[in-house]
Amino acid sequence: MDRKEDRILGIIGFGAEMSMVRTHTESQGTCVSFRSFSASPSISQRTHSSASSSSDADDATNGTHTWIGKGLNCVCFKRKGNYERICTNLTPLQEERMKRLKHRMQVYFDASRPDHQGALRALWSATYPGQELHGLISDQWKEMGWQGRDPSTDFRGAGFISLENLLFFAKTYSTSFQRLLKKQGGNRAAWEYPFAVAGVNITFMIMQMLDLHASKPRTFVRAVFLQMLSENEWTFDLLYCVAFLVMDKQWLERNATYMEFNDVLKSTRAQLERELLMDDVLRIEDMPSFSLLC
Repeated sequence: MDRKEDRILGIIGFGAEMSMVRTHTESQGTCVSFRSFSASPSISQRTHSSASSSSDADDATNGTHTWIGKGLNCVCFKRKGNYERICTNLTPLQEERMKRLKHRMQVYFDASRPDHQGALRALWSATYPGQELHGLISDQWKEMGWQGRDPSTDFRGAGFISLENLLFFAKTYSTSFQRLLKKQGGNRAAWEYPFAVAGVNITFMIMQMLDLHASKPRTFVRAVFLQMLSENEWTFDLLYCVAFLVMDKQWLERNATYMEFNDVLKSTRAQLERELLMDDVLRIEDMPSFSLLC
């Protein structure tokens, strides 16, 4: 395991060994074959209501508007001239890792919990090394792009996992993190997107895009994500980092301002879907935009 993997394993602290073994489980049953497919530009409107997130996931199709039927065991599609099979029946490894991911998604930020307080302090230290934090409620947090003095109020949309994502990004890809935080590079708008709040919105967008509230894969994007999860337990966190960079890149290309943030987020999702559905993308590292990380 190299230094990058060591750092990843030490951040969120599940204590699990990362498995890099590719799973080729074959399920018995009927398969439906598609020789080609492409991502659809249409995106369902995002909502911040946790009560409606499940129904939103039901309405939104990732990639084509072709759903995997409930009576099918797997869906086959052509990659590099051979049929690659991704099954809706999860392998034990996928089930274990999805269970952990869904548990993380269900944890609300609780300002009274010492571990949640510690995570906030860790985020500050990783973001501003050597700069003293005066308190968990302080005007200092506005520098990072929170809406007010108390960052805990901004976690309501996506929960504690959005803080974990920011912390993962800050510690694993500090150069990219600092560049986005400081809005370095490109012609920046006078009214820029708030960095930290944008990060929370990106977490929420990815959860919807991957249809993570569903019990089984119903879309190609979710099925591809599960294959990636078999390769790397930290796929969700890595996808978050990629998504943040894609969002900032599109922001610059559009010369966007704050009022256009939702439009940029929608185009970011569409770009991620297109890359996930590329024939040669089997691992998170295969995504073209993964190369943006440094």
